[in-house]
Amino acid sequence: MRTRLIYNPTSGQETMQRNIAEILDILEGFGHETSTFATTAEENSAKNEARRAAEAGFDMIIAAGGDGTINEVVNGIAPLTNRPKLGIIPAGTTNDFARALKIPRNNPVAATKIIGKNQTLSMDIGRAGVDQYFINIAAGGSLTELTYSVPSQLKTAFGYLAYLAKGAELLPRVKAIPLKITHDTGVFEGEISMFFAALTNSVGGFEQIAPDAQLDDGLFTLILVRTANLFEMIRLIGLVINGGKHIEDKKIEYIKTSQIKIEPQTKDQMMINLDGEYGGDAPIVLTNLKNHIEIFANLDEIDDDNYIGDEEDLVLEAVANKFAKEVEKSSQSD
Repeated sequence: MRTRLIYNPTSGQETMQRNIAEILDILEGFGHETSTFATTAEENSAKNEARRAAEAGFDMIIAAGGDGTINEVVNGIAPLTNRPKLGIIPAGTTNDFARALKIPRNNPVAATKIIGKNQTLSMDIGRAGVDQYFINIAAGGSLTELTYSVPSQLKTAFGYLAYLAKGAELLPRVKAIPLKITHDTGVFEGEISMFFAALTNSVGGFEQIAPDAQLDDGLFTLILVRTANLFEMIRLIGLVINGGKHIEDKKIEYIKTSQIKIEPQTKDQMMINLDGEYGGDAPIVLTNLKNHIEIFANLDEIDDDNYIGDEEDLVLEAVANKFAKEVEKSSQSD
């Protein structure tokens, strides 16, 4: 298999840089003919290289770095008709996408070994507008501003703690925004403090914000927070931590949808956050591209409720289960 490893040499306190030789050795053992590309400070460095590698006929691209690097690689291959398989080696700050796929974080060598299990999933990705793509979440509202506010050196040095500190600082300044949001089953019009359109169950380090999100069902989990009150926000955060109980709260709209149109009802700017980075302003349309990219995942560790899987395999499994029950019934009658 011809494989292109695109890695961010500065991610995760330069853990990729220190482990690159061992990673290449492991991939060679799996039968991969691997070449590397270290991203640079040039804009869209990872995105441009991913597209070039895909068009050059590589069978697989491995994105190694934080969620931003992975997002860039996905943006490089998502518009193409022939898309290579995608591997993930997390080495960034929150690593939400890797968390959802149960890929070891902050351990590039262990993450590389997951590729050797040869377990893949045809996963959904999101498209924002015409030509931007995201793999984990699109969001808007006051608290989503914290990802723009945390300096990169603090992200590297303190990781998720930097986000928590900034979030605590911004919480008292959260305000409600009047929006019109059109989705598959209707229209919401009203004030919200933030929205999330999630593709996985892991958002900002929490695995319970969208507890029933499936990776390959063609649907976003749309969450609208219908309060800007400080004490209610703190209460909702407590419900998230306490087993995802927020989804039943009257201050939350919890919707499954394949498409979302977001329209601000004032002239104020509303920035859209795509996988933790600025992705333009509303109004915007978000579209779920079902089963768009085949991605290596640790399927043994992912809860069965969080993905559908290959439909042919499901049919075969159902036939096998039926056969097993018939055999059991026959043996009992004997």
